[in-house]
Amino acid sequence: MEKLLLLGDEAIAQAAIDAGMSGIYAYPGTPSTEIMEYVQASPEAKMHHIRSLWSANEKTAMETALGMSYAGKRAMVCMKHVGLNVAADAFINAAITGANGGLIVVSADDPSMHSSQNEQDSRFYGKFALIPILEPANQQEAYDMVHYGFQLSEDLHVPVLLRITTRLAHSRTGIQRLERRDQNTLRLPSNLKQFILLPSIARKQYRELLTKQSHFEAASDISDFNRYYDHADKKTGIIACGLAFNYLIENFPGHVVPHPVLKIGQYPVPRDAVNLLYESCEEILVLEDGYPIIEELLKGMLNKGKKIKGRLDGTLPRDGELSPAIVSEALGIPHFRGNEVPSIVKNRPPRLCDGCGHNDAFLALNEALEMYGRGRVFSDIGCYTLSALEPLESINSCVDMGASITMAIGAADAGLVPAVAAIGDSTFTHSGITGLLDAINNNSPITVLILDNSTTGMTGGQTSSAYGKVEDICRGLGVSDDHIHIIKPLRKHHEENMAIIQKELAYNGVSVIIPRRECIQTLNRKMRQKAKVKSMEVPS
Repeated sequence: MEKLLLLGDEAIAQAAIDAGMSGIYAYPGTPSTEIMEYVQASPEAKMHHIRSLWSANEKTAMETALGMSYAGKRAMVCMKHVGLNVAADAFINAAITGANGGLIVVSADDPSMHSSQNEQDSRFYGKFALIPILEPANQQEAYDMVHYGFQLSEDLHVPVLLRITTRLAHSRTGIQRLERRDQNTLRLPSNLKQFILLPSIARKQYRELLTKQSHFEAASDISDFNRYYDHADKKTGIIACGLAFNYLIENFPGHVVPHPVLKIGQYPVPRDAVNLLYESCEEILVLEDGYPIIEELLKGMLNKGKKIKGRLDGTLPRDGELSPAIVSEALGIPHFRGNEVPSIVKNRPPRLCDGCGHNDAFLALNEALEMYGRGRVFSDIGCYTLSALEPLESINSCVDMGASITMAIGAADAGLVPAVAAIGDSTFTHSGITGLLDAINNNSPITVLILDNSTTGMTGGQTSSAYGKVEDICRGLGVSDDHIHIIKPLRKHHEENMAIIQKELAYNGVSVIIPRRECIQTLNRKMRQKAKVKSMEVPS
């Protein structure tokens, strides 16, 4: 393949094109901006119909990329380090949902704050999310890591964080390209509940993420991006992370360092190699461009050779809440086992309230979607998330507030048409408006159900910011009046509601359907209050 002279950002973009990426989503921010700009200007990207969209913010970009991954295609999302704060809700939860198509999150850090308000190190986010991290030492590694990262993501079924810094992003060198790979075909997750983070599912998904940690460690142990260079001068052993390896070798003639060096480009940190360096040398120098993450790992606290027990060694469970019984067991103290649930008590899963309008809305939606098949409804956090359970089983995602619309955009970009978003009126104003704006700007073929129960029902009936103005917001954003429908979710209107939904599912653009019916709980509360006031009235 040809060789190109590219910035680090451009090398990442070209690699994503060559690696079979179907969509890239981003919000502009130095030093990451050029990744998206390169793809948008690339004739190859246009020829292969790669979606390259600026998003309203980093959160919507992350969710849209996750939606494309859900649909089985490779996606990349790019931001600067502080943008990862905005995307953190979706980013952390995406580790628990896992990935279907390969998903790479590029975070460009800015040591010395050349154009930023802080120096935060994105490796912390990757460690926090418990996912693999890649950190290139040069532009060629950045290119190669994108190919490797997409495959790693698909092999391990998790997102992968690619962390770069300003110097690598904005310096240029020759890049040897690899053979271009075709894009993935449309492929839904084998488990259609995988992306629904209801507690019962999320607990299972989280445990699976924990069991994968040994696989992540094994991948780091054999990774070509982690290399141990043994040399004669054992007085100092050096750990060099990412670009810091270049800063090291440039100090020595012929780039030959006389000390043992452990070059780290993939995390988790390769434990055996670190131990080998530690045991072989009198002292350790850690070079990392950013926070002292590995240095802290090496030093630890009270590291005086005594055994340290807790969640990591299995003395305490790695997941779940602690209790007096768990703590007493860890201490070896006998405890009273009086808190077990009796066998006579049956499990009672949560469900929509009797008389809830959401139930009738999803019954109509389910029937309207029968001709297209399952796996097309994206949702988020609210009462309506319970429609994931029997008997409705309507929705296929619940990642974070507002993710329904943006995931539907990404899935539609991947070819999953029609795609449906189901979002509550309160969640819509919390973080759904920006997603709808993206859909309008891109003329995405999605149908958005804004389930308007005139309150924030899930948290107890607080006043919804969208009360009385959902349709006006949609019109103001640019949804056509011809494709905004207000329906009454009642069983007697089922056929009429289903017909409206079917019509908009067939529309090749953005449509909004607002099933409007007051929450049964707040309505009952109002009626009780009225009855109470009336009973207190003094007869004339």
